Amino acid sequence: MKPRINTILGIVLVLIGIWSLIQKAGPLSVIPILVGLGLTFVGWKGGRTGNIIFGHLCIVLGCFLITWGIYLLPYSQPTLVHIFFRPLFWGLFSVMGGICANYHGFCRCVRQGGNES
Repeated sequence: MKPRINTILGIVLVLIGIWSLIQKAGPLSVIPILVGLGLTFVGWKGGRTGNIIFGHLCIVLGCFLITWGIYLLPYSQPTLVHIFFRPLFWGLFSVMGGICANYHGFCRCVRQGGNES
């Protein structure tokens, strides 16, 4: 079995999250670990179940990030750094990615056992 990009990216994200947890010991370090574990599961298991579980995980994490980002809006500035590196942007990105993963879980290419790429 050849390694899938999901598995490799998931392992890298888990390692980055662990490194960040050791360096900062903040709650933000848990997010890359959870997303990395989800991607690793999708890459390892493959198929419909992995995509649907990963999609739901992304939606839940995205809702958390959106709520946190709305809380931080009074402290944000209209600069590119504050737009792209704040939780609100990544929450929206995560929710949309989760919806995409859920739809892909019901795609014909996954149901028939074809190529998932």
